[in-house]
Amino acid sequence: MNECNPETMIAMVLEKLGEPLRRMRLPMPVPGPKQLLIKVHACGICRTDLHILDGELASPKLPLIPGHEIVGTVIDRGEQARDFEINDRIGVPWLGYTDGACSFCKSGRENLCDDARFTGYTLDGGYAEYAVADQRFCFPVSPSYSAVQAAPLMCAGLIGYRSYRLATQEPGLEVKRLGIYGFGAAAHIVCQIAVHQNKEVYAFTRPGDDKAQQFALRLGATWAGDSNRQPHQSLDAAIIFAPVGSLIPAALRATGKGGIVVCGGIHMSDIPSFPYSILWEERTIRSVANLTRRDGLEFLEIAPKVPVKTDVQTYPLEQANRAIEDLRHGRITGAAVLDMNL
Repeated sequence: MNECNPETMIAMVLEKLGEPLRRMRLPMPVPGPKQLLIKVHACGICRTDLHILDGELASPKLPLIPGHEIVGTVIDRGEQARDFEINDRIGVPWLGYTDGACSFCKSGRENLCDDARFTGYTLDGGYAEYAVADQRFCFPVSPSYSAVQAAPLMCAGLIGYRSYRLATQEPGLEVKRLGIYGFGAAAHIVCQIAVHQNKEVYAFTRPGDDKAQQFALRLGATWAGDSNRQPHQSLDAAIIFAPVGSLIPAALRATGKGGIVVCGGIHMSDIPSFPYSILWEERTIRSVANLTRRDGLEFLEIAPKVPVKTDVQTYPLEQANRAIEDLRHGRITGAAVLDMNL
């Protein structure tokens, strides 16, 4: 291979659950017939990555290259991969493959496909200099974003948007006041969309996290406070991004009649029992699983129009473990991103 397509690459690899990632030199991946070979420019670090590393999500591929918020350039492609050209800049999200044949796929719910595979979980991801991805599950990236700015859009943005859509487009429910519990990467993107659409945003953070509360207010939130507090007005809907089960009863108590509480994470601690009275009056609890390509296309069309601006903290690839620990301990404002140019 030439110098543009070297024979090996550097990657940060998970070999055993609960242990730090190892820096390894690996053979360059080879694209399959419908795959693209991507030179990775940036890869976001998502809280889902923590759930994988800590063993809270069952049966990841091991050894594994994590990372599912990839932005890079196409440098090679399989013989059947013609949706993108060489040198196109693309993004790769969490959903990396579906069978296209099951009842879920055929009914527009490919996010629930029984045979789905996921980038950085059951497929190798983007904590590496190069990656391969199924062309069907790649998106063009707007030139208005740098690679580092675009990386969080690939999961925090996409899952955040799906959560937002399900919270605010319920038939018969007019959402003027939206609560967001857990003000991290997804929330700071969703907040901008909601404010752009003239909604009042109520941001709930870890008790005492003044930095996150001020961040929410800078992004246009109407109110920001501790998650153990109640807002001065009832919410029409709420989204929970923090993986804390006790926030479900808190959000139900804050939500008015007919309201909806959407759980936007892939993992959550156990939900404590709560009185039926706070669910009554046709309140709804629902979860969000993965994303669909429709979500991705809609969101990536909307984002530059708002425009959504991502607040990022960057790290070199070799400092992935440090970035993970900073995210784990709440030291990130906005999103953490591995920048392959550092």
